[in-house]
Amino acid sequence: MRYALYTVWAIALLSAAACAGAGAQSGGGGGGTRVAVVDLQKVLLETESGKKARESLNSFMKNRQAVMELEEKELKRMEDDMIKQTSVLTPNARKEREDQLRRRVMEFQQKGQEMNREVQDKQKEVLDGFRERAEKVVAKVAQQHGLQVVVERGRGGSTVYNEAALDITARVIEEFNKGGQ
Repeated sequence: MRYALYTVWAIALLSAAACAGAGAQSGGGGGGTRVAVVDLQKVLLETESGKKARESLNSFMKNRQAVMELEEKELKRMEDDMIKQTSVLTPNARKEREDQLRRRVMEFQQKGQEMNREVQDKQKEVLDGFRERAEKVVAKVAQQHGLQVVVERGRGGSTVYNEAALDITARVIEEFNKGGQ
């Protein structure tokens, strides 16, 4: 799920990063278009801001997971109690317990779906916020180096090959960590 999250984020950021350039150095001389590449997944993984975003997201997910684990234990306890008491329960009482357990399982499943939506919403919120800051830093680095276009590189990106000299990822990370956003 983590890698899928980063891939989805990187793909979403691709179009914005490609348009973020407005300024200075890279690819070739003369009057041609000045292009660079940036690995935004690496930026997410290696900047303090990215680490904080991931920690926030992980903390949120762990809290939700803990709630679900407690509910699951309670359901297991209810099921075990019902199984232990099956021989002493009347058919009506057993049916009532089974119905109660079934309702609780359905509630548990609905709560799980709701929490999954909450986690997805939180992922979007956290990564969108990080993406906005990353776009500003990429634009700033692009302007400092006279770049006209910055394209996202990395797994899931549209760039299959680029010369190493075109990669501004380290500069973006450095600027990001200096507080350049």
